[in-house]
Amino acid sequence: MSVSELPPEPWRWDAVDAARALARREISARELLAACLDRMDAVNPQVNAVVKVDRDGAAAAAAAADEAIARGETTGILHGLPLTTKSVSDVEGMPTDIGVEAFANNIATEDGAPARNLRKAGAVLMGRTNVPCMSLRWCTQNALYGRTLNPWAPALTPGGSSGGGAVALAVGIGPLAHGTDGGGSIRYPAACSGVVGLRPSHGRVPGFNPSAAAEAAFGGQFMVAHGPMARRVRDVRLMLQAMSEPDGRDPWWMPVPLAGPPPARPIRVAMYTDPTGRGVDAAFADGVRRAGRALEAAGYAVEEVNFPDFAATSQSWFDIAADQRDHLSAVFERFADPDTLRAHHLVATGRRKFDPGRFRAALAERAARARSWARFTDRYPIVLGPSANAPPFPCGFDVAGEAEADEMFRIIAPMLLAPVLGVPAVSLPVGLANGVPVSVQIHGPRFREDLVLDAAEAIEMACAMPTPTDPLSSNAAAGAEAAPQ
Repeated sequence: MSVSELPPEPWRWDAVDAARALARREISARELLAACLDRMDAVNPQVNAVVKVDRDGAAAAAAAADEAIARGETTGILHGLPLTTKSVSDVEGMPTDIGVEAFANNIATEDGAPARNLRKAGAVLMGRTNVPCMSLRWCTQNALYGRTLNPWAPALTPGGSSGGGAVALAVGIGPLAHGTDGGGSIRYPAACSGVVGLRPSHGRVPGFNPSAAAEAAFGGQFMVAHGPMARRVRDVRLMLQAMSEPDGRDPWWMPVPLAGPPPARPIRVAMYTDPTGRGVDAAFADGVRRAGRALEAAGYAVEEVNFPDFAATSQSWFDIAADQRDHLSAVFERFADPDTLRAHHLVATGRRKFDPGRFRAALAERAARARSWARFTDRYPIVLGPSANAPPFPCGFDVAGEAEADEMFRIIAPMLLAPVLGVPAVSLPVGLANGVPVSVQIHGPRFREDLVLDAAEAIEMACAMPTPTDPLSSNAAAGAEAAPQ
């Protein structure tokens, strides 16, 4: 597609189109960056998605990209493309504050693994996106930067913890965003904001933070994944390729090809509307059926069948994740803002409280469930269901009380299987219901992101999403911080 066929505003361009235009010298990296920064200046005050901007560093990187293109050189598949990074991962010269006031001056002295790979691929790192304090909540709010607003419905959560990145994409601040996901933290914001988010397999994308004071507990090491977010599936695929390069600082990275052997045709799809048996809103069940019809039209064989261990595997997330929460409990108590501390206490109570016996049992059962998943996905390489069981909850709902916390976990329950098993899962929108995005989720066999993204593209072709969008005006927007300078 040539520039004449693209929207006149370059900030609206998808990453693949922008990369092609850059390579053809139809636009310069500096012009593309300027368009994205101008868009940020126009809309970020209304949503508070980007909390730090590296204008000088991004300008220098864009200029270097242009000079390389003039010499007939490129540095990689993301050459000259502007993107944002989540403020939990080290980017040299920028704060890794994790939304914590006490960490505001924690300036990284070197790139972490994701930033290093993104730069190697030629990306222009232009800003840092907002997160919940300590990335703890499924909404994006902290005492350091304030609240990120959902551009479709400002009173509802934009998701968390990669909420800033998802919202930035939805409103046109760059074509790509980096996120992390340990319990839906890429996929839930993507679902709330109407964009695409991929949680890769454990070991696919290297992750390492040089600034980390200590190693993470088991839950942090084996359930948290770095991954790409974008408005379109093909852009997620492009960014995944860049992020998957090796980094010797991550001992869990695996040298597995991005594409595996072709499965038997037609590819069988297991489709379910209520994977955890906790109830799903009609609009979200309808979204799954709409996606199933799109796959059937694309030649997939769709059957209504659920992975038998979905609910139990998802429930075991609490027993495994509690290890990391217990490991960091003293840090929470010392540094978390009041709402985050309340969220921590609501999560770490009752059945969700850390219990060494349940933790050991969950780890042992994890092997059996992973074996069962491997057998299931050998028969059904694509597993299709809802991203969430209901629309985004109101801001503050997660800290209102125990009953509300339980309801929040019902809503996000479909997110929890992927981190337990370390398998890939992508969330993508299939339309709007009452003005709010409706998304579906596709799981697959471990290291078969290629199959998952192929299916996602087939659904996307039939279910176009009107992004980027302008933020809805609301009185809630008065709570957003001013755009960073």
